[in-house]
Amino acid sequence: MIHNDVLRSVRYMLNLNDKQMTDIIKLTGFEADQADVTSFVKKEEEEGFAHCPDELMAHFLDGLVTFKRGKDDSRPPVPVELPVTNNIILKKLRVAFELKEEDLTAILKSVDFPVSKPELSALFRKAGHNNYRACGDQLLRNFLKGLAQRVRPG
Repeated sequence: MIHNDVLRSVRYMLNLNDKQMTDIIKLTGFEADQADVTSFVKKEEEEGFAHCPDELMAHFLDGLVTFKRGKDDSRPPVPVELPVTNNIILKKLRVAFELKEEDLTAILKSVDFPVSKPELSALFRKAGHNNYRACGDQLLRNFLKGLAQRVRPG
């Protein structure tokens, strides 16, 4: 899934503007330009659209965790994970929104995309593990849709 779609989804579900999105990215110490963020949240057919790079997406996800849960000064900053895969996006959103396994299955079930617990746990394993499973675009898209319905009902 392209990073721009994820940015747009999170922006919608949290009702954020471009400045707030930029501020979230800056929570990690990464310098982001508001004009760039504006071009990343535009639709592909709109003038001024630009693809969101991996590094910016990684900082946005880490900033989102800090934005939603607060900064933990007792732990050293975690280096950004590159490249940003669907599995990493799913993992960071799970942490940011403090979702448990039951929450994840309920979210996916709410959008008629049921996933079993073993399938779900395979998505959170390290790449290279015997039971690791890559998160597909369809699963991530449905998760974002279900999460948006949960966070922003109506």
